[in-house]
Amino acid sequence: MTRIAIIDDWQNVARASADWAPLENRAELVFFNRPLGSPDEIVKALEGFDAILAMRERTIFSPEVIARLPRLKFFNMTGRRARGLDDLVRHGVAVSITGGGETGEDTAEHALALLLAAVRHVPAGDAAVKAGHFQIGVEPGFRLAGKTLGILGLGLIGGKVAGYARALGMEVLAWSRSMTAEKAAAAGAKAVSRDELFSGSDAISIHLVLSDETRGMVDAEALGRMRPGAILVNTSRAPIVDEPALLKALNENRIQAALDVFMEEPLPPGHPLATAPNTVLTPHVGYGTREAYQLFYRNSIENMLAFLDGKPIRRYEPERHAV
Repeated sequence: MTRIAIIDDWQNVARASADWAPLENRAELVFFNRPLGSPDEIVKALEGFDAILAMRERTIFSPEVIARLPRLKFFNMTGRRARGLDDLVRHGVAVSITGGGETGEDTAEHALALLLAAVRHVPAGDAAVKAGHFQIGVEPGFRLAGKTLGILGLGLIGGKVAGYARALGMEVLAWSRSMTAEKAAAAGAKAVSRDELFSGSDAISIHLVLSDETRGMVDAEALGRMRPGAILVNTSRAPIVDEPALLKALNENRIQAALDVFMEEPLPPGHPLATAPNTVLTPHVGYGTREAYQLFYRNSIENMLAFLDGKPIRRYEPERHAV
């Protein structure tokens, strides 16, 4: 019987998000709701499976790991692009993807939640009340109305965030490699240079695709341009930000950060970001709504059944889905 691993179910929501019965009638399903760990641990856990249904941006499948999974014939990834998919195709593995994220609301709303949590010190307030201290030790926040939000990457998600910011009475600045004054104006923003965005914003939200050009783009120089106490929100990709430079700025109390993505996930115990001041941290759940998971897993099941029928659907095509 075909053995299928449903991995990366870290929030333990897979079973409740879709009807697995049609697939359970044709294959053995094993759900993994904990991170698989090192490359050797990934191989040990998955070497006995014919198919893997994975959640985007969680377990990393390097070429070395893929080469050690000779039994693997089918791989399904939620979302539309992720690291490792091209390598899987090159190793002869059939790869399908799912829908999800086409409207951008899930991550955009989470970016707004992080911004508000940082501005009004929500985690500190929550901890103080639960510890019986009430307002003691909770600093006052600042009003967003009349302030300026800078958006790096005014695409689908960035455009949604721009709309939320305008609803709060904020001015919006925007930068991307292909930005024009007309494109920015259509989203209610003002096109500026990257330097102007960092120096002129009270908060900055990152919505760029990770590429060779954007990797490390938010470096020490960019962070040094930020206003004292300004907030950096990242729900996009961790490598866009120079982590050592960010830690230095946080520990020097120059800026704040609200982060949903990290260089290593899960964040290792004792990581300096976990104890850095002026931070709000969430565990990469920007896209993780009930609605998104229902779509992800429903499509994953459809893709798996189609593969078992010899008629794969939603095939991943490397030339159309560059990371």
